[in-house]
Amino acid sequence: MNGLAVLKRFGFQTQEEPKSIYPFSPVYRVNSEMNDFIVKKTQRPIERAQRMMRYTTNLKENGVNVVTPVSLSVENPQSIGEDTYVVYPFIKGAQYSGKDDEIIAAGKLLGEIHSLSPMENTFELEEYDVFDFNVDEVAESVQKIEKYAAGYDFKIEGIQLKKKLVEVVNQQEELKNSGLQFVLTPHDFKANNLIYTPDPYLIDPDNASWIPRIFDVALALLLFHNELSTAPDKPFTPEQWQLFLQGYKKYSSLTDLDYVYWEKAVEHVFLDEVMWLMADVEDDWANPSQRHLFEGLIKIVYDPSSYSLNC
Repeated sequence: MNGLAVLKRFGFQTQEEPKSIYPFSPVYRVNSEMNDFIVKKTQRPIERAQRMMRYTTNLKENGVNVVTPVSLSVENPQSIGEDTYVVYPFIKGAQYSGKDDEIIAAGKLLGEIHSLSPMENTFELEEYDVFDFNVDEVAESVQKIEKYAAGYDFKIEGIQLKKKLVEVVNQQEELKNSGLQFVLTPHDFKANNLIYTPDPYLIDPDNASWIPRIFDVALALLLFHNELSTAPDKPFTPEQWQLFLQGYKKYSSLTDLDYVYWEKAVEHVFLDEVMWLMADVEDDWANPSQRHLFEGLIKIVYDPSSYSLNC
């Protein structure tokens, strides 16, 4: 369905077809006399979207800076065709730029979110269960990565990378059965999903799920700087990671098991999130900043010891 029809379903009138402000999915900014809004396609069927909205509303009611659906004279969210759309408020503020205080504040926000998680999946969000990677999948992904890298004179030791990722594949069952603490979390905690007002405000909670807590922390370590032009073109430095943890631990405590399985969790999240990014999003390789980020991420998966949970 075109953008005009989507906006009309929510009561917004415009004469021209809106342009998405996000290249990978329909996200429209709507200007009105009183407020500005974001109309976006969410990844979830309507029933799952409604559960996610109840979860984020609960976060907001507990003082977390997170967008929730605006009150309209029509249903919000809505199923439109085969898709689900939601209207959020447009949050005005500044983008992340890698300053120390921004990193600490981001850590605090994620810690606050985790601290508010119930012990059970009371909002019935999707449960993380991605422990089925195989050696053939790794081999195919590494082959793609080598091909893309070669086009930009980016040296990848494919044999070494494949060997490492096969080791990570062989750790999956252990992680799955480890008894790690799960939390309810937006599970896409990256700088491009934050607006500083001046405190960080989470503007995209659509991936909310029930997931091992340290998997969510590991995602922040690896991809916090992904796809944001104002962020550094590399992962956190060890010093910046300490700042993030300093903020995080003001609200959330980690278990002994979290410490035991931390490095394996980082490696697994690389397999799940970063390998896919490097192998399946060919266009990213044309961006020098992304290539620099990939270089840093590969170094981390080879040796995550500089990024411990201690601070």
